[in-house]
Amino acid sequence: MGISRMKSKSPRLSANARTQQALELRSQYEAGATVRELKELSGLSHGTVLSRLQAVDTTMRTPYESRQLRADAKKVAARRRLASSLRTRYESGLTVHDLAAYCERSTRTVRRLLDEAGATLRSPHETRQLKQATARQQLMTALRVRYEAGEKVPALADAYGCSESKVYRLLRKAGATMRLRLQTGSARPDRPP
Repeated sequence: MGISRMKSKSPRLSANARTQQALELRSQYEAGATVRELKELSGLSHGTVLSRLQAVDTTMRTPYESRQLRADAKKVAARRRLASSLRTRYESGLTVHDLAAYCERSTRTVRRLLDEAGATLRSPHETRQLKQATARQQLMTALRVRYEAGEKVPALADAYGCSESKVYRLLRKAGATMRLRLQTGSARPDRPP
């Protein structure tokens, strides 16, 4: 049998010394040190470092928060700007799919960025309603432009595949200046009875 080397144990600390050490570990952890770095600096095991941090009610970071803390400041700022820009566009009416195409990222990444920016995501039903409202607004604008350019309502109804009454209703909602309709039949004043 060979002689095996035994690990030397550090002397056992008193309760006050352990608390003091835990407070020092906590201050270093809150300043940005990782558990691994604290382990190497203090010579304690990983579990002991965690126990000491928990003993003084340290709020532990998630792995994501640790990576964010370590990330390059320019990358973090760029990500925040992108998230803010996406939130503004989302709240103005674009969908998650539109934003994904705009920034060339996946819809999952866009949702995560919107969440980081504090946006409240719409339900699929709300998204459909928004698309329908946007399509109706575009139709009203197109009808108004063509009507005010001189096209007649029956021609517009044929072009857009809807009834004349719907065209009149949408034109009124769009705020178009309506032309007077000519009276037909026996009600014309220039005809004798």
